[in-house]
Amino acid sequence: MIPGHLRPADLILDEPTRRLCADIAAGGRGPVRLAVIAPGGYGKSALLDRLAEVPGAVRHRRGVAPESGLLLVDDAHLLGDAGLAELADLAADDRLDLVVAARPWPRPAGLAAVLARLRGQIVLRPFDVERLRACLRLTGADPRAAADVHRLTGGVPGLVHRLAAHLTTPTDAPHPPTLTDTAHSTTTHPTTTADATRRAATAETAHSPSTDAVRLPSTADAAHLTTRAHAAGTTADTSPDAARLSKTVDAAAVEEFRFDVDRLDADARRVLVAAAAGVADLPPGLLDRPTAEVVAEVRAGGLTAADGALLPIAATAVRALVPAEERAAVFAALASARLAAGGPVAATATALLDAGASGPAVAELFAAAAEECAPEAAVRLYAAAAAAGHDVDQAGWAEAEARAGRPAAALRRADALIAHGPDDARARAAAVAGAALAHRGQLARSAELYRWSGTAVAAAFAAIGYVGAGRPDEARVALKEAENAPPTVFAGAVTATARGVIDSLSGPALSTVVHAAEALEPVGAGALLPDSPAAIAALMALHCGDPAAAVPVLDRAIAARVGGAPLAARHRLLRGWAAMMAGDDATATAAMEGEPTGRDAVFAAGLAVGLARRGSDLGALRRCWDRACAAVARQPVDLFTLLPLGELAVAAARLGECDRIAPHLAAARSLLADLGEPPLWTTMPHWHALHAELLAERPDAAARHADALRATAGAGPATAAIAAAAQVWLRVVAGDVDRAAVESAARGLHAAGLRWDGARLAGQAAIRTHDRGAMVGLLECARGLQGPATTPAPDAAGEPARLSERELQVAGLVLAGMTYRQIGDRLFISAKTVEHHMARMRSRLGAASRADLLARLRDLVG
Repeated sequence: MIPGHLRPADLILDEPTRRLCADIAAGGRGPVRLAVIAPGGYGKSALLDRLAEVPGAVRHRRGVAPESGLLLVDDAHLLGDAGLAELADLAADDRLDLVVAARPWPRPAGLAAVLARLRGQIVLRPFDVERLRACLRLTGADPRAAADVHRLTGGVPGLVHRLAAHLTTPTDAPHPPTLTDTAHSTTTHPTTTADATRRAATAETAHSPSTDAVRLPSTADAAHLTTRAHAAGTTADTSPDAARLSKTVDAAAVEEFRFDVDRLDADARRVLVAAAAGVADLPPGLLDRPTAEVVAEVRAGGLTAADGALLPIAATAVRALVPAEERAAVFAALASARLAAGGPVAATATALLDAGASGPAVAELFAAAAEECAPEAAVRLYAAAAAAGHDVDQAGWAEAEARAGRPAAALRRADALIAHGPDDARARAAAVAGAALAHRGQLARSAELYRWSGTAVAAAFAAIGYVGAGRPDEARVALKEAENAPPTVFAGAVTATARGVIDSLSGPALSTVVHAAEALEPVGAGALLPDSPAAIAALMALHCGDPAAAVPVLDRAIAARVGGAPLAARHRLLRGWAAMMAGDDATATAAMEGEPTGRDAVFAAGLAVGLARRGSDLGALRRCWDRACAAVARQPVDLFTLLPLGELAVAAARLGECDRIAPHLAAARSLLADLGEPPLWTTMPHWHALHAELLAERPDAAARHADALRATAGAGPATAAIAAAAQVWLRVVAGDVDRAAVESAARGLHAAGLRWDGARLAGQAAIRTHDRGAMVGLLECARGLQGPATTPAPDAAGEPARLSERELQVAGLVLAGMTYRQIGDRLFISAKTVEHHMARMRSRLGAASRADLLARLRDLVG
């Protein structure tokens, strides 16, 4: 803690420096030969003022040579050759104690010779937050603003005192002082913390190849100051409105820096303008003098932190005080120099974009950088270049929009190019439009555009789309064209996927597509894909009753960001679908985050319907039904959306609204017929249709789907298990319950990945049998297939919960809003048994009422 009686000048010196001064005054330091090297504003003059109080101390004056005592020399870097020669003679006199203060630049040879004769150095440090708070208090400013003043100034004492003069509201004021923003009147793109942090991360990796390029940390690097301030306790004792202080600077406070800015030569001003804009690496050719020399001059001026980062307060001053036309000239010179130097240009371009730079040279830099950047940044750079009048790559712009997850904008730009653009741009635009339409579920049109674009890789994408749209003959022709693709990893993975999709129409093909997905992982993050091999492999696995095979391939695709932003939701939703089939409702629910569009909206709707159905939650099913119907109505039916369509078919029967989904189901049956009724893709649609017909009480129609499943039973173990279960389910509904057959069929469904369906079959059979022993055995089978109950966390005291697993299951479902009948249906017990469990829990927990019981259960199960 800094003593409150200290003078403001004392606060510039930290405790070790004050002790040193006291030792010198007491004569306890022996011969004093010390250097004080620090940038402007660090308190060199304040230190010499303190030492001037030492008896016998004298300040250096040209032509005056004291015979003894303590000689204090300030601003030694400004002495000419004659002055430095005189100082060297004085330094050679052992009768004199000597303290020499100077900035780190310039460092003439004469000064270096003087410093070489000295025996030590006094280090002046910036304020930490506590010292800064005490300084504000002593100067009449609000100490609660200390954290934000520290972030703006880096704790440089001179800058703190400048800013403190504009924070003179008494500390007991109801609202601490804030500074009004005038910097925004001179710049249309103020630097934000998020932009600065991103630019700093980008700039670190974009050094110029020239040996003359020297890095001056920019305002972006000031983010490091925040980290250091937090480590020093910055977050404590800040004012409620102090956050505004970090963004705005008062006009009078900015004016304090006019002399600092005006006295700099053109090169130093260029460096400051570049740093204030966030350009950290100066390209060769920008400055008239050696870059290292100019950077050293700027750092010596005290406008940077100890690590060289331009301080936020200084950056604001530069943007406000350097005329707009001068800054525009610097930006143009920066852009031209960076382009001429070659190498990566993205870091400089994004910094200039955030600074609001424009003009022909800057626009050229933007257009070049757009090809290097991530999609979101590329879209901004293309737009800025076009706004400045540059002739940008429209096909590249459309592709960036598509990769950034903006399919509507990409389609508009691509469509215009296809109609009126040059031939090479038209082909690229067709591929962009094909990808965008695929994400919207329009596979037929997507395939046609890919085929028209003319490349072998595009032909492979077309083949996949043709299969999805039910046109297998055209798909096989497109696959032959795709075989001429160059032997790259990307082309090989895409072609293998197309081959696997076509092969899936006649037999097993999952392994082919899984291998393609693995091959694409290293090169797929930056690619614009209509669909990913991982997503198609997952769909195959889910259709053939193997959700466990879908999980790892999807997890790898998510980790590798295959397909970028446009495919992120698709991978996540398919991962959720696999979780729903495996009985992991929490993971499946989490997969529905966000507002998906296009085909992703169909899968999100199917997930919501499927989870509500499996939870026997009729209310939730009704709430999501209209939204699900709207999502399906907006999309043409294709091979890759049959899973959600099947869930909606069952839900429609449950709600008595089969007419709303009937046209889509008819289109799905027609599509599968066009594809030759492939067993891999028809099993799940028939299974869903079977249950829809049973719910609609149409056993004859259900029997037809069971027969269709039996006809494809030879396609694999999962298909055989589903076909056998369909026959057993029909008999159970008719009242013919064979316990052994039911348990065998239920376990077969469980093994095929349909865990909920297996438990449901056993439960339905238990309800319908008249044999008490069979009923008990089938209920136990249903409970076992449903999976173990989740073990709750211990209570706050660390003691285990006082409820059984079954009671905890009931409690969780009650808290979820389900009725006793719904809970019984879910757990394969009667509503009366649920009521009995609730009564026991109320007694064991000592609840005085139902409301009290619910409150205790919330605490217990979270």
